[in-house]
Amino acid sequence: MTCLTLHHVDEPVMAHLKNLAEANSRSIEEEASELLRMAVLFRPGQKGLGTRISQRFSEAGGFDLPEIPRSLPRPAPDFSRNEQQ
Repeated sequence: MTCLTLHHVDEPVMAHLKNLAEANSRSIEEEASELLRMAVLFRPGQKGLGTRISQRFSEAGGFDLPEIPRSLPRPAPDFSRNEQQ
C-alpha cells in the first residue's frame, strides 16, 4: 500500500476528521483513507442502486402489484389499571 503524507491540515478539518473517525470506530488514518476512496471512486453521473433496479425491471415490461387492504392499528394497552392494583 502506498503512503500519503498531508501537511498543513486546518485545525477545524482535523477536529472533524477525528470526530468522524471516532464515530465510525476507525483510526484517523483509516477514516482519511475511506473519505479519499469515496471521493475518488464516486462518479457524479452514476445512478443509485434503486434507480438502476427500477430501470432494469421497467425494461422487462414491469407489472402492477395489487393494493393490499389495510386495517387500523389495535388500540394501545391501558396500563393505568395495572398501576392501581
